[in-house]
Amino acid sequence: MLFPSNGVLGLLAALAVALVATRAVWILREYQRAVMFTFGRFTGVKGPGLILVIPFVQQVVRIDVRTVVLDVPSQDVISRDNVAVKVNAVVYFNVVDADRAVIQVENFLLATSQLAQTTLRSVLGKHTLDDMLAERDRLNGAIQEILEAQTKAWGIKVSAVEIKQVDLNETMVRAIGRQAEAERLRRAKIINAEGEQQAAQKLTEAAHMLAATPGAMQLRYLGTLSEIATDKNSTIVVPWPIDLARMLGKLSEP
Repeated sequence: MLFPSNGVLGLLAALAVALVATRAVWILREYQRAVMFTFGRFTGVKGPGLILVIPFVQQVVRIDVRTVVLDVPSQDVISRDNVAVKVNAVVYFNVVDADRAVIQVENFLLATSQLAQTTLRSVLGKHTLDDMLAERDRLNGAIQEILEAQTKAWGIKVSAVEIKQVDLNETMVRAIGRQAEAERLRRAKIINAEGEQQAAQKLTEAAHMLAATPGAMQLRYLGTLSEIATDKNSTIVVPWPIDLARMLGKLSEP
């Protein structure tokens, strides 16, 4: 019967020690945490740095605590005013309690992604299209608040939510263009009417001032004659003095 030599036994022993050492010594980076389980029971969170693990007795789940940028796929949303749009967003979050992220949820990344999609549809469906286009900051805050309340039990902190794009179909784009054009025409008419109102008001004030000062009216007549003469007109209309007309009217009375 053949037995391994001392050299072979030594080599096997060295390999066994190296194998145990690789499973017993863990080095975690600054952004990593190790969730420890001893005989299947949670026994704490360690890291970063060098940690020692008892092989075959303790198990380690490594967790990254850096901020995750989660791209929420485009979602079909029906707004409160019955407009069909496609909306996508981005969610920024990170793990703050590594033990909860492992124990309370099977896959925290997948769970957060699915929750973000359903929350996006739920929140935006309660608002009109104008709100989606003009009040994104308020909607971002509403979505973030709901996500934070749900993911807190998983040891996750949602730091920001941003709606990236709201896509409309061709018919709705044309309708919005017509609405914008009508709004510009309305504003132009209002500005024109306000200008005419202000001009009429100024003319009324000027008429009252000229009526209160007859001499000013005569000067205005002379200024008008001067303007007519500079135009090289063949016909010049000389205004009849108002005072003279009034005097002749009184003389003609019986």
